[in-house]
Amino acid sequence: MLLAAVVGMCAALAPFSSAHSLLTRQPDGGYPVLQMNLCLSGTAGCFSRTSYPAVVDEAAQQIVDQDPQAVTLNEACSGDVADLARRTGYHSRFTAVRVNGASLLCVHPGDRGVFGLAVLSRHPVSTWHDQAFATQVGSEQRRWICATSARRVTVCTAHLGTRGSPEERRVNDGECAELQGVLARYGGMATTVFGGDVNRRTPCTPPGMWATEDRAAHQLPGIQHIYGSDDLAVPAEQVRPASYTDHDFFRTGGR
Repeated sequence: MLLAAVVGMCAALAPFSSAHSLLTRQPDGGYPVLQMNLCLSGTAGCFSRTSYPAVVDEAAQQIVDQDPQAVTLNEACSGDVADLARRTGYHSRFTAVRVNGASLLCVHPGDRGVFGLAVLSRHPVSTWHDQAFATQVGSEQRRWICATSARRVTVCTAHLGTRGSPEERRVNDGECAELQGVLARYGGMATTVFGGDVNRRTPCTPPGMWATEDRAAHQLPGIQHIYGSDDLAVPAEQVRPASYTDHDFFRTGGR
């Protein structure tokens, strides 16, 4: 069943292969990536520390200070993503995450759009695709998004389910295997990087990608991961404390 899900995912990506077939690998060493889980919905348990808009101000300052090629954002809101892109000069792609079958409006305050995932790229985005995982449990839909920039590098993010119960662990393992298939598909066509909160300490990398984890984080260490194609140098890791969310900021790669 799990193999069928991965094969099905690869088939779902087939319409995009023609766009990516023109991409060539660019083995130019490092490709700095900054991963953030910002807890911006206004409904999650971590929100008491978020202190909006301080959390967005802090995220924008981190992007400016750390100057990555790409930023991967989990638990973000569409309006805040657009604001971050405007303030930092990056190009953004966003995908909404459904909760109880519907888009979740961000609150406290409102008027910030809907809840989801995003990728910020220093370079314009040429193609992108997003999809829900085949295996799901609970009210919050889990999904992934990948965006390919004009630099011919694909950047992906996902927020996998938690592992509290046996059923949740089974689903998280299924999502991990599915993510491996997605990354293998993109990695076979272009240099690919991934950043995300995978809620597990073992990586979801296919052959041909290295993995790093935020094991030095003070908050929930080891569950935010960054992966990259083997043609990119294995990067140094950096963890910086976050004041207004329940995950520290995780960066890899030199300038």
